[in-house]
Formats: sequence, structure tokens, C-alpha cells
Amino acid sequence: MTEEEKNVAYFQLNLIHRLETQGVISKTRSPFNSPIWPVPKSDGDWWLTVDYRGLNEVTPPLSAAVPDMLELQYELESKAAKWYATTDIANAFFSAAECRPQFAFTWRGIQYTQNQLP
Repeated sequence: MTEEEKNVAYFQLNLIHRLETQGVISKTRSPFNSPIWPVPKSDGDWWLTVDYRGLNEVTPPLSAAVPDMLELQYELESKAAKWYATTDIANAFFSAAECRPQFAFTWRGIQYTQNQLP
């Protein structure tokens, strides 16, 4: 193993340990598994990316729960609404306990899963 490979392995170990200590990930046993790609950041730290393309292929599409935007706009305007808000919950599935097994990945023979929003 080259010196560069040793440094990469050390930083990856440090990243996984830090994410586990912070409660972002935890050990799990799951029939699902996706590959990970630790990517170096410009500041020398590491970013954990997970390739969920395989999971996406077997996940049925969700239908939109939001009504037609023009219809929604008409409803708001007709009621003289004064307050508007937006909430981005696109990744809320990461915090749903029943979905956690689907987001499993393995690093050095140990399987982990996301515990919260990335």
C-alpha cells in the first residue's frame, strides 16, 4: 500500500468514525446495500457519497401529492391569503425509521445506515 493509499484509508476511517460518533450513521444489518464513494473535499476533508442508483431502479415512483399549481394559486388568491410558506422535505425519507434499512452501505465489512437527513 502506497503512502497516499494509507492517507486515504486513514481519512476514510476518520470520516466513518466521526459520522457514527455524531449519530449521522449507525451499524445495521440489512438485505439492502449501496456502494459508497468517499470523495476528497477542497479543504482536505472527506465527503461521503452513496450511489443509490440500484435502489432507485427498484423503487416504485411516487405520485405527486400536490394539486395542480395553477389550481393551488387560484385557491390561495381567492381566499386573500396573506401568509405563504415553503418546506423542502424532499429527503425526509432519511429520517423515517422504516426506510433506514434501504439506505444501507458497507465500509470495511461493516454495514451502516443513515439515521437522519444528510
